[in-house]
Amino acid sequence: MFLMKITSANDYLDITNMMVSKSVEWLQDALESGGNSLLLLDCRSHELFESSHIDTAINLAIPGLMLRRLRKGNLSIRSIIPNNEDKEKFVKRCKTDTLILYDEATLDWQDGTSSVLGLLLNKLRDDGCKAYYLEGGFSRFQTEYPDHCETSLDVSCSTCSSPAAVLGLGGLRISTDCSDNESDREPGSATESEESPVPNSQPAFPVQILPYLYLGCAKDSSNLDVLSKNNIKYILNVTPNLPNTFEHDGDFKYKQIPISDHWSQNLSQFFPEAISFIEEARSKKCGVLVHCLAGISRSVTVTVAYLMQKLHLSLNDAYDFVKQKKSNISPNFNFMGQLLDFERTLKSPCDNRSSSGPLYFSTPTNHNVFQLDTLEST
Repeated sequence: MFLMKITSANDYLDITNMMVSKSVEWLQDALESGGNSLLLLDCRSHELFESSHIDTAINLAIPGLMLRRLRKGNLSIRSIIPNNEDKEKFVKRCKTDTLILYDEATLDWQDGTSSVLGLLLNKLRDDGCKAYYLEGGFSRFQTEYPDHCETSLDVSCSTCSSPAAVLGLGGLRISTDCSDNESDREPGSATESEESPVPNSQPAFPVQILPYLYLGCAKDSSNLDVLSKNNIKYILNVTPNLPNTFEHDGDFKYKQIPISDHWSQNLSQFFPEAISFIEEARSKKCGVLVHCLAGISRSVTVTVAYLMQKLHLSLNDAYDFVKQKKSNISPNFNFMGQLLDFERTLKSPCDNRSSSGPLYFSTPTNHNVFQLDTLEST
């Protein structure tokens, strides 16, 4: 057994500061006691947070393209909280409460900033906050203490055409993303105003990216009116568990990519077959719907990859093009890294910057607009 001799109060404080985690049992006891001095920060994707989360938690999902800026110190943590009420709660309590951060399943702490959890924890501790991560993450806590987790099946959406249940999803909440308040503004300069308003409305689903290419959510894939209106006969389902609703009717052609929205998933391995599937729909003069659960991460990643290859766009321009159509897209950080690798393999002539240089986001160049017009006319 390793023993450490404590000779002063300062030594005790140093040891306390070395402790970076709290167990699920500790959190359960704290919540049972009222949890009045606890601030829970959910570091998972917005999609996972909407599906289920620990009661009272604030979502700190960081759009992949903002993570680099946060790491460099160009953004404060409060500026990435999309909900104004949550932002005020964080600002008011972050220096006085005990902060518990959790992701999906982190067990052991590895010092560094390679993960969202690690980056946030280090920044909060550097700022003098009493911050800890939850051992085993949300997965372990939900398994052992489900009564303290908020999970629902709310598929209604104020701006969608009709509230219809999507079956076969267990306890997931279908976040149709039509009312999503995720803030993912493109960095126009080195810094960004923390008081910038968060967009409160999103375009109706599905979003038309190209004349034949639509980006949507789970609800769209089961809405016959939407599919018929847009002549959609091909449906690309980028989830491991959502049903292909009309697969046995014979009127639609499906392809399912069994990928969850998690940092460990390799979505890029499916880029070739996904792109071929979209191209097949175009050749048949049919519409194709690319969808995941909420339409902000997995389906966006596939759509951006398609634009990069078929329009010869850089990652910057392809992402920006989709962003102009739908402002709250937010592929997870790992998927953005896969797109960056995909860009390198394509060796796009439209992108003359060094592959190791920083990512900037601007409107498509005139050359890319010409490429787009050419493709739309075919």
